[in-house]
Amino acid sequence: MDLRYPIGKFEFEGEPTTEVLEKWITEIEGLPFQLTKAVEGLRDEQLDTAYRPDGWTIRQVVHHVADSHLNSYFRFKLALTENNPTIKLYEEGKWAELPDSKLPIDISLKLIEALHSRWVCLLRSMKSDDLAKTFQHPESGVVTLGMNIGIYAWHGRHHVSHITSLRNRLGW
Repeated sequence: MDLRYPIGKFEFEGEPTTEVLEKWITEIEGLPFQLTKAVEGLRDEQLDTAYRPDGWTIRQVVHHVADSHLNSYFRFKLALTENNPTIKLYEEGKWAELPDSKLPIDISLKLIEALHSRWVCLLRSMKSDDLAKTFQHPESGVVTLGMNIGIYAWHGRHHVSHITSLRNRLGW
């Protein structure tokens, strides 16, 4: 198994159907529960264990999900209210080293739960014209909101899998 990409990289061809989009939104909706379940019962020393050599700790992964999904939520709102805005990248690795990434994970778990409640409301309100709206990613180019739903459904599963695969490997 590739420890960096335990579920593989995000791949999707063509335009997502209504059923695919609903599946992705349901995955985003369920992420707070899945993430909370993945870290349930872990002690501080376990939370401070890297999921792979030279990788982030479980604690950093949880805080990263909050940071990343906040950024994505803002990108959705920008794309819904502006014409193909250029989004700003951020230094994920450097963010993971900031002091707030050492806080108890409950803080980010609560943030993710609240954020996903708002985000799913926004996602479920989107019409087909909204799904076709775009933002300009400095590295990936033009990204549609419909495809970005899939990217973030994958992103949540990806990081939950980092945690659960580490737990399985170490017998936690």
